Amino acid sequence: MTQKDITFVADFLTEHFNEAPELYSRKGKYFNVERVGQYLKDEDDDLVSPPNTEGNQWFNFLKNSTHLKESPLLFPYYPEKSLHFVKRQMEGVIDRCLQKPADVIGKSVHQAVCMSLYKTSQSEDSTPQLFKLPFLWNDKTSNIHYVLFTILENSISKIHILRRHTDSSRSVSNGILAVDFGNFLNNSINESSDSRCYSCLDAHFYDDETVTVVLKESVEQEGKERVLAQLPLS
Repeated sequence: MTQKDITFVADFLTEHFNEAPELYSRKGKYFNVERVGQYLKDEDDDLVSPPNTEGNQWFNFLKNSTHLKESPLLFPYYPEKSLHFVKRQMEGVIDRCLQKPADVIGKSVHQAVCMSLYKTSQSEDSTPQLFKLPFLWNDKTSNIHYVLFTILENSISKIHILRRHTDSSRSVSNGILAVDFGNFLNNSINESSDSRCYSCLDAHFYDDETVTVVLKESVEQEGKERVLAQLPLS
C-alpha cells in the first residue's frame, strides 16, 4: 500500500467511526454508519446521515424555477430515504402508469383465427425450437399483415408466408402458403435433387412486392455457397 492509500483509509475511519453522543439513544453501535451502506439498506427508516444538499446546483436550480418546482414530471426527491425506498416508490408510479394502457389494450385484442402449425411432444425439456425467424410486415396499401417464418421439423428448405387482412372480418386468399427453395437453382431438371439443395438462413420483406432471402447449400462441405435472392411476392 502506498502512503496515499493509508491516508484514505485513515480519513475514512476518522470521518465515519467517531463516537456520536446524539446516537446513544438508538439501538446498535454508537458511531456514524458508513454513508454509502446506509443508502442500500432495504428499509423505510430515515437515513442516519442524510446528505448535505447545500450548494447543489440541481437543487438550487429547481428551487429558483417557478415552473419546475411543482412540476408533476419531476420525480420527487426523498433526501432522508434510502435507494431501496426510492426504488419502491418509482416502481409503484410506473406500475400505475402502465396499468391503464394494459387494461385498454387487453380488452381491445381478440383472437381472429387459430391454425395448427405443428405438434410437439408433451415434455417441454425435449422439445426443440421449431418456429424460427418470424418477420412481420404490414402492407398499408392493401391493408394486409404478413408473417414470414420457417418450421425446422417440417423442412428447412421451406419458408412459410402467412397473410391476414387488417380488418379481421375480411378473409385473404392463400392465407398461408409455403415456398420451397430445395433445388430451384439447379441448371436443369435432370440434375440430382441432392446435388444443390438450399435451406433458408433468413428472410425479410424488401418492400410490399418483394421478399429478400438468404440461402445456403445444405450439403456439408467446404466453402458452402451463399445466395442472396429477391423474389417477387406474386
